[in-house]
Amino acid sequence: MPKLAAVTKRVLVGRPFRTDRLSHTLLPKRIALPVFASDPMSSVAYAPEEILVMLSIAGASAYVYSPWIGLFVALVMVAVVASYRQNVRVYTSGGGDYEVATTNHGPRWGKVVASALLVDYVLTVAVSIASAAANIGSAVPFVASYKVEFAVGAIVILTAMNLRGVRESGTAFAIPSYAFVGGVLLMIVTGVIRVLAGDAPQAESAGFELVGEDEHLVGFGFAFLILRAFSSGSAALTGVEAICNGVPAFRKPKGRNAANTLLMMGVLAITMFLGLLLLAMITGAKVAEHPETQLVDAPEGYEQKTLIAQLANGVFSGFEPAAWYVIFFTGLILILAANTAFNGFPVLGSILAQERYLPRQLHTRGDRLAFSNGILFLSGFAIILVVAFDAEVTRLIQLYIVGVFMSFVISQSGMVRHWNRLLRTETDPAARARMRRSQVINAFGFSMTAVVLVVVLVTKFTQGAWISLAAMAAIYALMTAIRRHYDRVAAELREMELNTPTSTLPSRNHVIVLVSKLHLPTRRALAYARATRPDVIEAVTVNVDDADTRALVASWEHEDFSVPLKVIESPYREITKPVLDYVKRVRTDSPRDVVTVYIPEYVVGRWWEQLLHNQSALRLKGRLLFQPGVMVTSVPWQLASSERVRDRDEAAPGAVRRGLSEEDKR
Repeated sequence: MPKLAAVTKRVLVGRPFRTDRLSHTLLPKRIALPVFASDPMSSVAYAPEEILVMLSIAGASAYVYSPWIGLFVALVMVAVVASYRQNVRVYTSGGGDYEVATTNHGPRWGKVVASALLVDYVLTVAVSIASAAANIGSAVPFVASYKVEFAVGAIVILTAMNLRGVRESGTAFAIPSYAFVGGVLLMIVTGVIRVLAGDAPQAESAGFELVGEDEHLVGFGFAFLILRAFSSGSAALTGVEAICNGVPAFRKPKGRNAANTLLMMGVLAITMFLGLLLLAMITGAKVAEHPETQLVDAPEGYEQKTLIAQLANGVFSGFEPAAWYVIFFTGLILILAANTAFNGFPVLGSILAQERYLPRQLHTRGDRLAFSNGILFLSGFAIILVVAFDAEVTRLIQLYIVGVFMSFVISQSGMVRHWNRLLRTETDPAARARMRRSQVINAFGFSMTAVVLVVVLVTKFTQGAWISLAAMAAIYALMTAIRRHYDRVAAELREMELNTPTSTLPSRNHVIVLVSKLHLPTRRALAYARATRPDVIEAVTVNVDDADTRALVASWEHEDFSVPLKVIESPYREITKPVLDYVKRVRTDSPRDVVTVYIPEYVVGRWWEQLLHNQSALRLKGRLLFQPGVMVTSVPWQLASSERVRDRDEAAPGAVRRGLSEEDKR
């Protein structure tokens, strides 16, 4: 790696960790809560607002239904949290919903869940970061003007933090996560106290008249609007599944610690979600999908603030630092909420790669024991979404939660089957009673999430959910194709192993040393080739310039090498094709021989030097590798510039993953 790139990597990522330090990266519950549960806890910053935005289509009178919608969302969250507490106790390997579905429903359903979760993780990053840009933009107009650029920058910073490793990023995220929870709870308590004291706070939009886009919705149309509001509010449930995928990162006992973290997350998220809806009613806050036309009496040039910003300014009126505190940490936690996906996506990707559904590079840990390739893939796709949808939360949220509820439904039905399977063989009455209780909890979770999934599909399909479904189908097809390829390669190797006796050796080794000019790299290649004691050895050069070729032949005869030099004519001055044709002729004349081609190469220390050397060698190697019965050997010659790389105190690529000591690396 070039020195500048190596230094940059160490500054951003840090020094590599040995594999045996993996146990030191495991998380206690106090750190695991902000790392894995920041998404569902922070979703209260936009889920209540999205409920009100949807209801605003029918006008301010529809806001009366927001508490009931909120209560039903909270009920679903109770069901999901209770159900997943059963999951994490049983399946602790980190496979989460994918493992549950694969084990109990089969590989096909496992791939459905995996594709749904991968899409949902990408959307979690995009929605969280876009919402952070909107909240911070409510207080800082500059951010509102450049929210796409802000969102992309935030994703890049978050990527760098996660590449440093899970424990370090978890510690960095703990303080703002707890600061956000404390600020929101303090705001809710303060607002309630002010109401009890007869000094009810008011939001800045309380005096505006909210005009609905269609105030005459009745019957089916109004019911459909209520369902749309409920499906948007259900975004508060996203992120619960990340704890299931992150169980291996918990300290022992992993299952119990993960279950307790889920419980803490559920209590905090439900309390904040319902509390913010209550404050919205108390303060009279209004948020509209199109504020420029729906908010009557608003001053000219009025910029609608987020619900959190309006509530903070209303509750803490007269004490601006407290309002700024809530707005600041809301924006910060929304940025960090994407960390839930940064911990879930790479782990799931690693498991899928291990199962040969994704490229194997996703299974490898990086220098800091994080799944670096998965982190980079996630950030890349999230940036594409943010740019494509202009970092608009309302547009992005239409694509959201389809995947997560699909995984909820399949996972909970899988857990019901899991308990059925165990109950068929269990005879102990106490154990059967515990299993029955867990089965009832999972069945309740299945029924609730199934209802929500149907509602989401019906209300959001034409609004953008079809994009998520199309992406899931594409990922499913890709995983199927990758697995089919790996299986085909494995079958091909097995068949060849059965049909080719292991004791069969080639009749002879025919060595070809490629020569361009008679210099030290060529002499080394000749010496090494002769040291292998081949049956046949010859040097080959391609005549692309008559004068140079005659000079080479004269020098060769003068040196009186014992290795014959063969000149291949090339009337069109090509190098690669004449060599390939000659190697093929050798193979055709002696099919049982193996042909070994030695290619001298320069080893350079600067990236631009590589552009000036070895280009013909690279093309030849690339083509010769496809020739059966042909081995290619590179013979290196280190130029002086290579010493700057050789002498650098740098771990060898992959040394950390292989657990090499410092002495081994040298």
